[in-house]
Amino acid sequence: MTAAASTQPGFASRMVNGVLAIKPLANFAKHQARQMMIKRAEKIGVPWRKQAQELAERNWDEEFARVCNPELKYPEYYLCSFHAYDRGNLSWEAATEVEVAARAVHATIWPSAGAQGDAKLRNSYHQVLKERVPEAPRDIVDLGCSVGMSTFALQEVYPEANCTGVDLSPYFLAVAQYRSQQRHRDIPWVHAPAESTGLPENSFDLVSACLMFHELPQEASRQIFREARRLLRPGGHLAIMDMNPKSEVYAKMPPYVLTLLKSTEPYLDCYFGLDMAKEIAAAGFQTPAIAATTPRHRAIVARVK
Repeated sequence: MTAAASTQPGFASRMVNGVLAIKPLANFAKHQARQMMIKRAEKIGVPWRKQAQELAERNWDEEFARVCNPELKYPEYYLCSFHAYDRGNLSWEAATEVEVAARAVHATIWPSAGAQGDAKLRNSYHQVLKERVPEAPRDIVDLGCSVGMSTFALQEVYPEANCTGVDLSPYFLAVAQYRSQQRHRDIPWVHAPAESTGLPENSFDLVSACLMFHELPQEASRQIFREARRLLRPGGHLAIMDMNPKSEVYAKMPPYVLTLLKSTEPYLDCYFGLDMAKEIAAAGFQTPAIAATTPRHRAIVARVK
Protein backbone atom coordinates (compact mmCIF):
# COMPACT_ATOMS: atom_id res chain seq x y z
CA MET A 1 0.00 0.00 0.00
CA THR A 2 1.38 3.42 -0.94
CA ALA A 3 0.28 6.89 -0.05
CA ALA A 4 -1.44 8.90 -2.77
CA ALA A 5 0.70 11.55 -4.37
CA SER A 6 -0.40 15.14 -4.00
CA THR A 7 0.19 17.82 -6.60
CA GLN A 8 0.53 20.41 -3.84
CA PRO A 9 2.96 20.41 -0.89
CA GLY A 10 1.36 19.23 2.36
CA PHE A 11 1.42 21.12 5.64
CA ALA A 12 4.76 19.64 6.77
CA SER A 13 6.31 20.43 3.41
CA ARG A 14 5.01 24.01 3.45
CA MET A 15 6.36 24.45 6.95
CA VAL A 16 9.74 23.18 5.79
CA ASN A 17 9.66 25.55 2.81
CA GLY A 18 9.11 28.41 5.23
CA VAL A 19 12.12 27.37 7.31
CA LEU A 20 14.32 27.04 4.22
CA ALA A 21 13.29 30.50 3.03
CA ILE A 22 15.34 31.86 5.94
CA LYS A 23 18.90 31.74 4.64
CA PRO A 24 20.77 31.11 7.92
CA LEU A 25 18.42 28.22 8.70
CA ALA A 26 18.77 26.87 5.17
CA ASN A 27 22.55 27.00 5.43
CA PHE A 28 22.43 25.22 8.78
CA ALA A 29 20.19 22.50 7.33
CA LYS A 30 22.53 21.98 4.37
CA HIS A 31 25.53 21.73 6.70
CA GLN A 32 23.74 19.19 8.89
CA ALA A 33 22.64 17.14 5.87
CA ARG A 34 26.18 17.02 4.56
CA GLN A 35 27.69 16.02 7.90
CA MET A 36 25.08 13.32 8.30
CA MET A 37 25.98 11.81 4.92
CA ILE A 38 29.72 11.86 5.62
CA LYS A 39 29.26 10.16 9.00
CA ARG A 40 26.95 7.56 7.47
CA ALA A 41 29.41 6.81 4.69
CA GLU A 42 32.40 6.30 6.94
CA LYS A 43 30.35 4.26 9.42
CA ILE A 44 29.60 1.67 6.71
CA GLY A 45 33.16 1.59 5.40
CA VAL A 46 32.95 4.09 2.54
CA PRO A 47 36.07 6.32 2.84
CA TRP A 48 34.30 9.57 1.95
CA ARG A 49 37.00 12.07 2.93
CA LYS A 50 39.92 9.90 1.80
CA GLN A 51 38.51 9.15 -1.66
CA ALA A 52 37.32 12.71 -2.21
CA GLN A 53 40.73 14.07 -1.23
CA GLU A 54 42.53 11.71 -3.60
CA LEU A 55 40.36 12.86 -6.49
CA ALA A 56 40.62 16.52 -5.50
CA GLU A 57 44.42 16.35 -5.58
CA ARG A 58 44.53 15.18 -9.20
CA ASN A 59 45.28 17.52 -12.08
CA TRP A 60 42.04 17.51 -14.07
CA ASP A 61 43.11 19.84 -16.88
CA GLU A 62 43.24 17.15 -19.58
CA GLU A 63 39.91 15.52 -18.77
CA PHE A 64 38.17 18.85 -18.26
CA ALA A 65 39.40 20.25 -21.59
CA ARG A 66 38.29 17.09 -23.37
CA VAL A 67 34.69 17.19 -22.16
CA CYS A 68 33.91 20.87 -21.56
CA ASN A 69 31.88 22.88 -24.06
CA PRO A 70 33.01 26.46 -23.34
CA GLU A 71 30.16 27.89 -25.44
CA LEU A 72 27.43 26.26 -23.37
CA LYS A 73 25.03 28.59 -21.57
CA TYR A 74 23.66 27.04 -18.41
CA PRO A 75 19.91 27.17 -17.79
CA GLU A 76 18.98 29.33 -14.85
CA TYR A 77 17.58 26.45 -12.82
CA TYR A 78 20.99 24.75 -12.83
CA LEU A 79 22.81 27.63 -11.18
CA CYS A 80 21.34 27.17 -7.71
CA SER A 81 22.66 25.18 -4.77
CA PHE A 82 22.26 21.41 -5.00
CA HIS A 83 23.18 18.74 -2.46
CA ALA A 84 24.55 21.21 0.08
CA TYR A 85 27.10 22.66 -2.37
CA ASP A 86 26.80 26.42 -2.82
CA ARG A 87 27.85 26.13 -6.48
CA GLY A 88 25.64 23.13 -7.00
CA ASN A 89 27.00 20.68 -9.56
CA LEU A 90 29.45 23.19 -11.01
CA SER A 91 32.36 22.51 -8.69
CA TRP A 92 35.17 20.04 -8.11
CA GLU A 93 33.98 19.48 -4.57
CA ALA A 94 30.66 18.15 -5.82
CA ALA A 95 32.26 16.09 -8.60
CA THR A 96 34.79 14.38 -6.36
CA GLU A 97 32.12 13.39 -3.84
CA VAL A 98 29.39 12.01 -6.12
CA GLU A 99 30.43 8.38 -5.87
CA VAL A 100 30.84 8.28 -2.09
CA ALA A 101 27.67 10.31 -1.58
CA ALA A 102 25.65 7.88 -3.70
CA ARG A 103 26.90 4.93 -1.67
CA ALA A 104 26.11 6.74 1.59
CA VAL A 105 22.62 7.90 0.63
CA HIS A 106 21.56 4.58 -0.88
CA ALA A 107 22.90 2.59 2.06
CA THR A 108 19.68 3.42 3.90
CA ILE A 109 17.27 1.98 1.31
CA TRP A 110 17.47 -1.54 2.73
CA PRO A 111 18.44 -2.10 6.38
CA SER A 112 21.05 -4.76 5.61
CA ALA A 113 22.44 -3.51 2.27
CA GLY A 114 25.00 -1.06 3.65
CA ALA A 115 27.57 0.05 1.10
CA GLN A 116 26.00 -2.28 -1.48
CA GLY A 117 22.75 -0.34 -1.47
CA ASP A 118 23.72 1.75 -4.48
CA ALA A 119 24.51 -1.29 -6.62
CA LYS A 120 21.30 -2.98 -5.47
CA LEU A 121 19.30 0.14 -6.39
CA ARG A 122 20.70 0.21 -9.91
CA ASN A 123 20.19 -3.52 -10.34
CA SER A 124 16.52 -3.17 -9.38
CA TYR A 125 16.16 -0.65 -12.22
CA HIS A 126 17.93 -2.90 -14.69
CA GLN A 127 15.60 -5.77 -13.84
CA VAL A 128 12.65 -3.63 -14.93
CA LEU A 129 14.51 -2.67 -18.10
CA LYS A 130 15.06 -6.31 -19.01
CA GLU A 131 11.37 -7.04 -18.47
CA ARG A 132 10.03 -4.01 -20.34
CA VAL A 133 12.55 -3.63 -23.19
CA PRO A 134 12.28 -6.88 -25.17
CA GLU A 135 15.30 -6.41 -27.44
CA ALA A 136 18.74 -5.41 -26.22
CA PRO A 137 19.32 -1.81 -27.36
CA ARG A 138 22.18 -1.13 -29.76
CA ASP A 139 22.58 2.55 -28.89
CA ILE A 140 21.92 4.02 -25.45
CA VAL A 141 22.09 7.60 -24.24
CA ASP A 142 22.25 8.23 -20.49
CA LEU A 143 20.82 11.66 -19.68
CA GLY A 144 22.07 13.34 -16.52
CA CYS A 145 24.87 10.79 -16.38
CA SER A 146 26.82 12.67 -13.68
CA VAL A 147 30.22 10.99 -13.15
CA GLY A 148 29.18 7.96 -15.18
CA MET A 149 27.98 5.55 -12.50
CA SER A 150 24.67 4.93 -14.25
CA THR A 151 26.36 4.81 -17.67
CA PHE A 152 28.89 2.19 -16.63
CA ALA A 153 26.14 0.15 -15.00
CA LEU A 154 24.09 0.22 -18.22
CA GLN A 155 27.17 -0.79 -20.21
CA GLU A 156 27.56 -3.85 -17.99
CA VAL A 157 23.93 -4.84 -18.58
CA TYR A 158 24.23 -4.28 -22.34
CA PRO A 159 27.91 -4.97 -23.13
CA GLU A 160 27.36 -4.87 -26.90
CA ALA A 161 25.63 -1.50 -26.87
CA ASN A 162 27.15 1.87 -27.71
CA CYS A 163 26.65 4.11 -24.68
CA THR A 164 26.75 7.92 -24.60
CA GLY A 165 26.61 10.04 -21.45
CA VAL A 166 25.11 13.55 -21.32
CA ASP A 167 25.43 15.97 -18.42
CA LEU A 168 25.43 19.70 -17.71
CA SER A 169 28.41 19.62 -15.35
CA PRO A 170 31.85 19.54 -17.01
CA TYR A 171 33.27 18.71 -13.57
CA PHE A 172 31.16 15.57 -13.37
CA LEU A 173 32.03 14.65 -16.95
CA ALA A 174 35.76 15.08 -16.29
CA VAL A 175 35.48 12.47 -13.52
CA ALA A 176 33.44 10.27 -15.87
CA GLN A 177 36.16 10.58 -18.51
CA TYR A 178 38.79 9.58 -15.95
CA ARG A 179 36.75 6.60 -14.79
CA SER A 180 36.15 5.45 -18.37
CA GLN A 181 39.90 5.55 -19.03
CA GLN A 182 40.44 3.42 -15.93
CA ARG A 183 37.85 0.94 -17.20
CA HIS A 184 39.25 1.04 -20.77
CA ARG A 185 35.83 2.10 -22.05
CA ASP A 186 35.53 4.46 -24.98
CA ILE A 187 32.35 6.29 -24.00
CA PRO A 188 31.49 9.70 -25.51
CA TRP A 189 30.68 12.26 -22.82
CA VAL A 190 28.53 15.14 -24.04
CA HIS A 191 28.46 18.45 -22.17
CA ALA A 192 24.91 19.62 -22.86
CA PRO A 193 21.50 20.07 -21.25
CA ALA A 194 19.31 16.99 -21.40
CA GLU A 195 16.52 19.08 -22.91
CA SER A 196 18.69 20.04 -25.90
CA THR A 197 21.49 17.52 -26.33
CA GLY A 198 22.50 18.40 -29.89
CA LEU A 199 22.65 14.68 -30.69
CA PRO A 200 21.17 13.39 -33.99
CA GLU A 201 17.49 12.52 -34.04
CA ASN A 202 16.36 8.89 -34.37
CA SER A 203 19.80 7.72 -33.25
CA PHE A 204 19.09 5.72 -30.06
CA ASP A 205 17.10 2.66 -29.01
CA LEU A 206 17.10 3.55 -25.31
CA VAL A 207 17.10 6.91 -23.55
CA SER A 208 17.79 6.39 -19.85
CA ALA A 209 17.74 8.88 -16.98
CA CYS A 210 18.67 7.85 -13.45
CA LEU A 211 17.97 10.08 -10.47
CA MET A 212 17.75 13.21 -12.61
CA PHE A 213 14.12 14.34 -12.76
CA HIS A 214 13.80 15.15 -9.05
CA GLU A 215 16.43 17.85 -9.68
CA LEU A 216 14.41 19.65 -12.35
CA PRO A 217 11.64 22.23 -12.60
CA GLN A 218 8.59 20.91 -14.40
CA GLU A 219 9.05 22.72 -17.71
CA ALA A 220 12.57 21.35 -18.07
CA SER A 221 11.18 17.84 -17.49
CA ARG A 222 8.61 18.34 -20.25
CA GLN A 223 11.30 19.54 -22.63
CA ILE A 224 13.42 16.48 -21.84
CA PHE A 225 10.52 14.13 -22.60
CA ARG A 226 10.21 15.79 -26.01
CA GLU A 227 13.96 15.61 -26.57
CA ALA A 228 13.93 11.92 -25.68
CA ARG A 229 11.22 11.34 -28.26
CA ARG A 230 13.31 13.15 -30.87
CA LEU A 231 16.37 11.04 -30.10
CA LEU A 232 14.62 7.68 -30.22
CA ARG A 233 14.18 5.45 -33.21
CA PRO A 234 10.77 3.90 -33.96
CA GLY A 235 10.07 1.32 -31.28
CA GLY A 236 12.63 2.84 -28.93
CA HIS A 237 12.15 3.27 -25.18
CA LEU A 238 12.45 6.01 -22.58
CA ALA A 239 13.39 4.64 -19.16
CA ILE A 240 13.58 6.58 -15.89
CA MET A 241 14.65 5.60 -12.40
CA ASP A 242 13.98 8.09 -9.64
CA MET A 243 12.33 8.80 -6.31
CA ASN A 244 8.79 7.48 -5.92
CA PRO A 245 6.42 10.25 -4.76
CA LYS A 246 3.86 7.58 -3.78
CA SER A 247 6.23 5.90 -1.37
CA GLU A 248 5.12 5.76 2.25
CA VAL A 249 8.71 6.61 3.17
CA TYR A 250 8.16 10.20 2.05
CA ALA A 251 4.55 10.38 3.27
CA LYS A 252 5.67 9.46 6.79
CA MET A 253 8.98 11.28 6.82
CA PRO A 254 9.50 13.33 10.02
CA PRO A 255 9.56 17.10 9.38
CA TYR A 256 13.17 17.50 10.52
CA VAL A 257 14.33 14.81 8.06
CA LEU A 258 12.23 16.39 5.31
CA THR A 259 13.92 19.71 6.10
CA LEU A 260 17.37 18.18 5.61
CA LEU A 261 16.28 16.49 2.37
CA LYS A 262 14.66 19.57 0.86
CA SER A 263 17.60 21.76 1.81
CA THR A 264 19.64 19.75 -0.71
CA GLU A 265 16.91 19.24 -3.34
CA PRO A 266 15.45 22.62 -4.40
CA TYR A 267 13.02 21.20 -6.99
CA LEU A 268 11.58 18.34 -4.97
CA ASP A 269 8.08 19.86 -4.78
CA CYS A 270 8.14 20.37 -8.56
CA TYR A 271 8.99 16.73 -9.11
CA PHE A 272 6.47 15.35 -6.62
CA GLY A 273 3.75 17.48 -8.21
CA LEU A 274 4.42 16.45 -11.82
CA ASP A 275 2.20 13.82 -13.44
CA MET A 276 5.04 11.98 -15.17
CA ALA A 277 2.83 9.44 -16.96
CA LYS A 278 0.62 12.17 -18.43
CA GLU A 279 3.55 14.32 -19.56
CA ILE A 280 5.45 11.39 -21.07
CA ALA A 281 2.39 10.32 -23.07
CA ALA A 282 1.90 13.92 -24.24
CA ALA A 283 5.48 13.92 -25.59
CA GLY A 284 4.71 11.08 -28.01
CA PHE A 285 5.02 7.88 -26.00
CA GLN A 286 2.65 5.04 -25.23
CA THR A 287 1.23 4.98 -21.72
CA PRO A 288 4.26 4.23 -19.54
CA ALA A 289 4.63 1.28 -17.23
CA ILE A 290 5.50 2.30 -13.67
CA ALA A 291 6.94 -0.13 -11.14
CA ALA A 292 8.23 0.35 -7.61
CA THR A 293 11.85 -0.84 -7.52
CA THR A 294 12.80 -0.09 -3.91
CA PRO A 295 10.89 1.13 -0.85
CA ARG A 296 11.40 4.68 -2.10
CA HIS A 297 12.19 4.50 -5.85
CA ARG A 298 10.34 3.65 -9.04
CA ALA A 299 11.11 2.84 -12.65
CA ILE A 300 9.13 4.30 -15.55
CA VAL A 301 9.41 2.75 -19.02
CA ALA A 302 7.60 4.05 -22.10
CA ARG A 303 7.81 3.02 -25.74
CA VAL A 304 7.65 5.47 -28.62
CA LYS A 305 4.07 5.82 -29.80
